[in-house]
Amino acid sequence: MALLPESTNAAYRGSFWSAAFLGLNAVLTIGPGCIHYFLPDGGAGVIAGLDLTENRAVIVGVFAWEGASQIAIGIAQLLVAWRYRSLVPLFLLLQLLETALNAIAFWITKVPPSGHHPPENYAALVTLPLLAGFLFLSLRPRVPSRARAAARTAAPSR
Repeated sequence: MALLPESTNAAYRGSFWSAAFLGLNAVLTIGPGCIHYFLPDGGAGVIAGLDLTENRAVIVGVFAWEGASQIAIGIAQLLVAWRYRSLVPLFLLLQLLETALNAIAFWITKVPPSGHHPPENYAALVTLPLLAGFLFLSLRPRVPSRARAAARTAAPSR
């Protein structure tokens, strides 16, 4: 019994660039996950600027929990981008949903009282349209380059 099933890349009909973007997103998910999990304060104080004088253990614990989740999700995204591309649209949709919900919380419903926004808050605003675009490309069937070239030469000139 193998740990991983056979690749599904042959069944994927979307853009290669959508899979590549998911791979990049995976790396950019694992990186902060490692920061949240392995830094002594999880990045809560040194990056997010949170006051850790009260409830330090709870805050750092929550950051470590989030980091563990980010590392696991990032690894799953890497596997999909590399070996199971038929799942690229689903994983891009899930990332779009998470990023949209985070952006709503960061900027509308749960704005920090201090007004300070950590880097992820700004990254969400940049990432949302990129995710939507790459999701669209992942759902649009590719036209093989030979067929595209043949269609151009066969098209009547105007």
